[in-house]
Amino acid sequence: MTESVDVLIVGAGLSGIAAAYYLGRRCPNKSVAIVEGREAIGGTWDLFRYPGVRSDSDMYTLGYRFRPWPGDKAIADGPAILQYLRDTAREFGIDKLIRFNQRVRRISWSSESAEWAVEIERGGEAATLEMRCKFLFMCTGYYRYDQGYSPQWAGRERFQGEILHPQQWPDSLDIADKRIVVIGSGATAVTLVPALAENAARVTMLQRSPSYVVSLPSRDGISLWLHRHLPFKLAAWLARWRMILRQMYYFNFARSKPQETRSLILQGIREALGPDYDIERHFAPRYNPWDQRMCMAPEGDLFDAISEGAVSVVTEHIDRFVEEGFRLESGQVLPADIIVTATGLQMKLMHGVEILVDGAPVELGDTRSYMGMMYSGIPNLASAFGYTNASWTLKAELICEYVCRLLNHMERRGYAQCRPRLDAESAETEAFVDFTSGYVQRALESLPKQGQRRPWKAYQNYLKDLLLMRFGRLHDGALEFRRAGK
Repeated sequence: MTESVDVLIVGAGLSGIAAAYYLGRRCPNKSVAIVEGREAIGGTWDLFRYPGVRSDSDMYTLGYRFRPWPGDKAIADGPAILQYLRDTAREFGIDKLIRFNQRVRRISWSSESAEWAVEIERGGEAATLEMRCKFLFMCTGYYRYDQGYSPQWAGRERFQGEILHPQQWPDSLDIADKRIVVIGSGATAVTLVPALAENAARVTMLQRSPSYVVSLPSRDGISLWLHRHLPFKLAAWLARWRMILRQMYYFNFARSKPQETRSLILQGIREALGPDYDIERHFAPRYNPWDQRMCMAPEGDLFDAISEGAVSVVTEHIDRFVEEGFRLESGQVLPADIIVTATGLQMKLMHGVEILVDGAPVELGDTRSYMGMMYSGIPNLASAFGYTNASWTLKAELICEYVCRLLNHMERRGYAQCRPRLDAESAETEAFVDFTSGYVQRALESLPKQGQRRPWKAYQNYLKDLLLMRFGRLHDGALEFRRAGK
C-alpha cells in the first residue's frame, strides 16, 4: 500500500532536521516524514570522518536559531557538530520521523492529483517502494555523497602506496611515521594537513595554485563574555547577530576593496611564517578574495605546522604518478607512502534525482532558480541551499520559514499547487553560484540558472533574505497558485 504524507523531507542532515523542526512548529496539522539514504543522522557531518574535520563557519551561525550552539568553541570539530545534530533531532522528536536507508531515485508530479509520486530504493534492495506527498522538501545538500572528485593522472596504477579521498576516509588507516602528500589547496586540504602532521613522519600539501587562508581564533572572546554575564538565550541571540553582521562587513569590504583585503591577508601570513617564506608563490592566489570561498586556519594551525617543519607546501603541477610518489612538471620526484586527493566534490543538486512533471522529464540545468529555493516549472517543491559567503544554516532556516508560510497560505486560500513561472522580462540569466571554484565550474551546465533581479536572483545577503522570506509578498507575480484540478 502506498503511503501518503503532506510533506516529505528528503535528507536528515543539517537542513532536513531544521525543515522538520519548523514544519512541526508552524504547520502542526501537516503530516511529515523524512527519508534518508544513509544509515544515520547528520549528512555531511556523519559522512566526513577524516582527521581534523571541522566547521569552516562559526557555530553561532552554523548552529540553529531555535537551538543555539551550546559549546564554547566558535570553530567546532566534526564529532561535536554531529553530536549537536543528533541531540537536536532527539530533543524535538525529529529522529522518530526518519526512515533510514531509503534513497529517492525518481520524483513524478501529477497536476491532476496535485501530488508527487516518490520512487524510493530501500537499503540496496532490487524492489522499490513508493510514497506520495503534496509537497516535497529536498534537503540533500549540494554534492554527491558516494564519490568525490579525483582527476585522472597518468601512471596512477604504478604508485605502490595507498591513494584515498577524504570523502571515503577509512577508519583503520595507520599514518604513524608515514610520508603523506595531500593534493589540494581548498578547505579540506587546509583542515587535513595540520591534523595529519601530528602523527605522520612528513606531510606535504601539493597544490597547482594557492587559496586564501585566514587565521582565526577557535574561541570568540566576546561571545564567551556574553555567555558568562547574560542569560543563555539572550547571549546566544547577541552572539549570533554579532557574527552575522561581522561576516557581512568582512565580505562586503573584501568585494569592494579586494586589493586592500588581499594585502591584509598576506600580511597576516607573513607575520606567521616570517619574511623569508615565499608567500607570493604558496599563499597569494591569482583571484580576488571571495571569488572562491575563504579557507580558515583555527589558531593558525597550518602556519604553525609549516613553521615547525612538520609540513611543507609545494606549488607545482603534477606530471604523473611514479612508483614512489609523483613526478612534477619540473622533473622533481615527490615521494609518498600515502596520497590524499583533497581535490574537491562533485556538485549535484538534489542528489541527481530524476524529475518528471506530468510525465515530461525536467533537467535542473534548464530551469531558473526562484529565490534560491524553488525552480521554474516545478510545482510544490523546494530545496535547501545555503549561503556560499556565510553559514549554510542561515539561509537554510530562512527557506524553512518561507516554506511554512507558503504551505499555511495555500491551506488558507484553498490552493493545491504553486509553481514559479518565468516571464519574458526574466530571460537574462547568470550562473547559479557566482564562484570560480573548480567544483562549481565543473557542474555549471547541470545547475539551474538565476536571473538578474529578484525573485530570480539570490543576493547572498542575510538581511535582504530575512525581510523577503519572512515578510515579502507571496503573490509576487512569479509564483503561480492553482486550486485542485486546475
